Amino acid sequence: MTTFEAASTDTAFWSDVDRHVTRYGGAFTPEVIASASGVYVHTESGRKILDFTSGQMSAILGHSHPEIVATVQRQVATLDHLFSGMLSRPVVDLCRRLAGSLPDPLDKALLLTTGAESNEAALRMAKLVTGRHEIVSFASSWHGMTHAAASATYSAGRKGYGPPAPGNFAIPTPYAYRPDFIDADGAFDWRRQLDHAFALIDAQSCGSLAACLVEPILSSAGIIEPPLGYLAALKRKCEERGMLLILDEAQTGLCRTGTWYAFERDGVVPDILTLSKTLGAGLPLSAVITSAEIEREAHERGFLFFTTHVSDPLVAAVGNTVLDVLEREEMDVRAQDLGVRLRTGLLAIQARHAAVGDVRGRGLLQGVELVLDRTTKEVSDEMGAEVTGRCLELGLHMNIVQLPGSGGTFRIAPALTSTEAELDLGLEILDQAIGDVTPRFVGG
Repeated sequence: MTTFEAASTDTAFWSDVDRHVTRYGGAFTPEVIASASGVYVHTESGRKILDFTSGQMSAILGHSHPEIVATVQRQVATLDHLFSGMLSRPVVDLCRRLAGSLPDPLDKALLLTTGAESNEAALRMAKLVTGRHEIVSFASSWHGMTHAAASATYSAGRKGYGPPAPGNFAIPTPYAYRPDFIDADGAFDWRRQLDHAFALIDAQSCGSLAACLVEPILSSAGIIEPPLGYLAALKRKCEERGMLLILDEAQTGLCRTGTWYAFERDGVVPDILTLSKTLGAGLPLSAVITSAEIEREAHERGFLFFTTHVSDPLVAAVGNTVLDVLEREEMDVRAQDLGVRLRTGLLAIQARHAAVGDVRGRGLLQGVELVLDRTTKEVSDEMGAEVTGRCLELGLHMNIVQLPGSGGTFRIAPALTSTEAELDLGLEILDQAIGDVTPRFVGG
């Protein structure tokens, strides 16, 4: 019996899982996790697993970063939670600093907990300010599991729960590797795709278009990056219709892509920005940031988003520490430099293995799409699952996205604190896992 097999045979633990733990998604990783530090998680059986997903794409400073630990210990002993109408210095400081990290006119911030909650608040604000209710999102989007956020999520989870919020529309995802519109040269014609998409939106709308909610890089869809120019064109489509553009930077915000915010590459400023995951570096903290004008209009119309943990001082203090580290260590530059090393390694793996159809992404957010054939781009869920399992056996935790009509794409999001040696180790294990598994599927 291998160490990996032994790790999953804690009979009492897994019996309790079967008897008492509600299943909420895919299968659980067959390991009992005891602790985590830096870029590794440690199992009760003594295994040390390199975490190439930063937890749930959140722990951008690694696990148990000493400054985060110190902040939590200090803050929880002095001021952890308040009545929601009370304010503390950590909250106001974080709102001010977030505004200072962003271009005008993004000056006003609301601090919440999860990405779903921040998107929920953003959509609620957009509907109130515009006096409309229709929302547009990508067809492979993921924005959360609360009602409005789930209604704007199309990649999974729509069937069996009754009607979503009325007035939600999907537009095609700008997926250059699998284009649905091509020009005379065979290249992805995203302009024609976008025009077609909004012609359909206009035909379906009842005249109440409020907002468009999208990620600047679609992570849960398989690291799909809209072509340069797409977001600017999308913003114009919104302006022509009196819609607000909401950008969800749950996974792309705060240095991961090599800039502080992914939208910077495109020279586009959203009307509303949502942050989560990376802002708390693994703790539940999110933010909705907008202009003073939109905030004023929302307030005058009675904007209500009074929650138990709005403006909580404990996680706000953590958010300030996250910004301290990002600024001091120039993590945007670090992510850019390490991203070049990671991408170079992934391209080398692609050159060695016919099963790697595409490598894409930016900075320390990269995607590797597996295919059975590079010409037909045929996919195999079984192959992707086996490579994922082999990575875990070898000591690397990977996350693979497998959506209908798409390939199996690894989402690679190492901590910004990763060393070159740790990235190289992850690349080495991934290379071995692909080499061990895929020849049986693609013929070498």
